[in-house]
Amino acid sequence: MLHTFAVYVDNKPGVLNRVASLVRRRAFNIESLTVGHTESVGVSRMTVVVDTDEYGARRLEAHLHKLVPVRRVENITAAPSISRDLALIKVAATGDARTHVMQLVDVYRARIIDVSPESLVIETTGTEDKIDSLLEVLRPYGVIEMVRTGRVAMARGSSTPERQVRGHAPAGTASGDVSSGSV
Repeated sequence: MLHTFAVYVDNKPGVLNRVASLVRRRAFNIESLTVGHTESVGVSRMTVVVDTDEYGARRLEAHLHKLVPVRRVENITAAPSISRDLALIKVAATGDARTHVMQLVDVYRARIIDVSPESLVIETTGTEDKIDSLLEVLRPYGVIEMVRTGRVAMARGSSTPERQVRGHAPAGTASGDVSSGSV
């Protein structure tokens, strides 16, 4: 089963390598890994998707907590959440094929972001299944190149999964601000 973790880390050189190495050493396969800045200065968020059972997910979460640059880990697999991927797809499109490709782009609510005499570049966001589906209907026209991000995910609504911040704040006093955790 795929498990999705939101891992908040210090935005410093080498942190990505430390997290990826920990996952590798524990013999988990990373299905998807994305990293980006958060709303807090100096904090980055990794969305890590691994294929493991429930026991392996708990083990991985415990090991992630032990890394010094890790501020917080959230397993959002079971939480109501939103997840999206982004893909850029360059498709061969001339003549009548161009019109057909443009119609497919509209059906999938994607966008054409670059046009050349021989090709179109399409940007699409959505679930992994939606992007796979669009890619399959575009293949007959000739997919020249494609690049995808990994999954990004966020818990739904105003509440977030229980925050586990380094520094162990007393029960009921943890806030949504990660800057209160000691490093």
